[in-house]
Order: sequence, then C-alpha cells, then structure tokens
Amino acid sequence: QVQLVESGGGLVQPGGSLRLSCVASGSFFSINTMGWYRQAPGKQRELVAIIISSGSTTYADSVKGRFTISRDGAENTVALQMSSLKPEDTAVYYCNTKYGTYTRRLLEVWGQGTLVTVSS
Repeated sequence: QVQLVESGGGLVQPGGSLRLSCVASGSFFSINTMGWYRQAPGKQRELVAIIISSGSTTYADSVKGRFTISRDGAENTVALQMSSLKPEDTAVYYCNTKYGTYTRRLLEVWGQGTLVTVSS
C-alpha cells in the first residue's frame, strides 16, 4: 500500500508562484507515474501534469509554459512548480501515482488534496 502526502498549497496573488510537493511512502515494486490533478468548485477533476518513470512529461494545455513537474525518484517525490498563476488556477490539487506491487498488480492512489487559491 502506498500513501501520498501533499504540501505547499495556499493563497497567492495573480501572477505569483507556488510550489506543491508530494511524497510517496509505503511498499511498492515500482512507481510508474506520478502526477497532479485539480478540481475546481463545480467542475470535474482534470489532469494538470504527469511524469512517467522515464522522465517524460505531459501537461494540460492551460498550464503549458507556466507549470513544471519534476520528480526525485530516489526520494519518491514529485513537485509542481507553478508560476504566472491565474485566478482560474484556483482548485484543490491532488497528487496521484500509479505503481506496481511485488505481486505484479498495477494500483492507483490519490493524495488528500491541497487547496490553491489565486486571488488578490
């Protein structure tokens, strides 16, 4: 079982920056992907960015050029550096990982979420 703990949310002014971090702990054979999703009030949860074990990344069009995802494989952490934040980036941000177990199962787990509010 893997657990995810997120940190770094908060209130920031438009145009500002914020960094989210997520640490994975527990028993697993491999981490296949780590990523960030977000859910704004009244909207569905959407992909923000993911990074796979090879280091390849995928971003939502709305955050390209403003957000950067990175991973420290040795520490099983993933970070999301957010810059040029806009009010429409306001949402609860969730860390996600898909991982392999020692019994060859592929599982998925979510963090508890961290609120990011962009407002003046």
